[in-house]
Amino acid sequence: MERSKVIFNNEIDIKTYKKALKSKKKMMKKYGDDTEAIYHVSSEPIRELEELGLNNLVRSSKAMEFDSKAVIIGNIRMGFGHYRISLAIASCARALGYNPYWFDLLSFKDSTGSKMLDGQNKLYSLGSRWSQKYKLFNLLVWEPVNTEMFRKLTYNAVDQKNSELFVPLYHDLPKDIPFIATHAYPSQGAVHAGLTHVVNAIPDNWPMALHLSEGAIHTVQTPFAYMGYKLLNGFDKKRSLKPMGEDDLYMVGNYIDHELVSNIEKDCEARISRRKNKEPIRLLLTVGGAGAGLKMYINILNHLLPLVKEEKVAVYLNVGDHFDVLDTLLKKVKGLEEASIKYIDDYNKVKELASTSENNVVKGIHIFAHKNIFEAVYSTNILMRVSDVLITKPSELAYYPIPKVFNRHVGGHEKYGAYFASEMGDASWELEKDKDLLNFIDTLINVDSLISDMSRRIIDLKKAKVYDGGYEVVKLALKGKK
Repeated sequence: MERSKVIFNNEIDIKTYKKALKSKKKMMKKYGDDTEAIYHVSSEPIRELEELGLNNLVRSSKAMEFDSKAVIIGNIRMGFGHYRISLAIASCARALGYNPYWFDLLSFKDSTGSKMLDGQNKLYSLGSRWSQKYKLFNLLVWEPVNTEMFRKLTYNAVDQKNSELFVPLYHDLPKDIPFIATHAYPSQGAVHAGLTHVVNAIPDNWPMALHLSEGAIHTVQTPFAYMGYKLLNGFDKKRSLKPMGEDDLYMVGNYIDHELVSNIEKDCEARISRRKNKEPIRLLLTVGGAGAGLKMYINILNHLLPLVKEEKVAVYLNVGDHFDVLDTLLKKVKGLEEASIKYIDDYNKVKELASTSENNVVKGIHIFAHKNIFEAVYSTNILMRVSDVLITKPSELAYYPIPKVFNRHVGGHEKYGAYFASEMGDASWELEKDKDLLNFIDTLINVDSLISDMSRRIIDLKKAKVYDGGYEVVKLALKGKK
């Protein structure tokens, strides 16, 4: 089926179709033509995540056989978000008795598709950083791109044509193997390659045609996203569009790791207990995959240092794999170097700290950085269980079962995550100005009930199955599309 001409029974104009053809030709000229290549894959364990039983699919000289319990998690490294959602779904697959396999389109370095993605990822990361650095660029370029340009149905038509370049990477995957994608590209590639059990797990709350992958089962986390995608709301400002089909879209709940979901009551009760005992509030700060927001982190840490000395707060700071951010923070925040304990490429120490933090009072500032992408991302998950409050931008972490304080979004689509979480009652609204963010942190310290109230709300949300999205996605992939 020519998916760049008709999308969910909505015809695409000939001008856009020709643009799609031109775009694919341009990508092939720039990155090469491997449409006749055969890419074999084999698996190797991801030792950093042995608790998830996760195996990585890598380039091989010969094909492998997949076991009957195999589930493929298709993803790309674009920021940390798509990796984090992939880890959550892999965790749920493991909990349901299946064997998750990691399939990162960016890891096949010499392929046309991987090189195309790498170029786009670098542009996206640069745009994210510039949006925080240059107000005019953010206002005139980044915000419109991330809200309206990606929303257009015509944008999806071009993406669909480009994603045909991923097909050679799927050569060894059985057509009926359960395949779950956490970005539209691996989903589109799977559909073009003829896979029949494809689920496209849409990450954001703001409906955009960017995330469409016709031929796959689409899943969303919220009612707002469900209605927007179902009606393709605003995807074409000049005409009314036909809606998605009955079996094309499901609302499943938040994509959360089994390890977090199964321990919600225990972890929330621990937060409530720590507030009663007047222990330092444990703040978990995360630097996103694009490394944006440096000035904000400097302001936050300058504000928190005196509170750490007074033992009102303790800080876990995960800079991910952004060692340049860490270096700048240590230079710009006076006293941070001397006041902090650093865990640099020491994943076992992170796990050890989390274990000892369960039953001990935590003090001081603890900083984490890892070159390994899995350790960089999953350290936040490990620390989340023993933290009281997560301070983050309202992206994929907006849906996680921990009290949250939202700083400024990076890309206009992210702010709709803050709308959802604040209405759920386990988070603040988006605090775009640093002074408002710092005031909210001070309020958390001075009003004992806030963290406890949000923790109790999380327990209620679990009872309502709000955090079951990861399990439901796996079940849909096993079932396949009718």
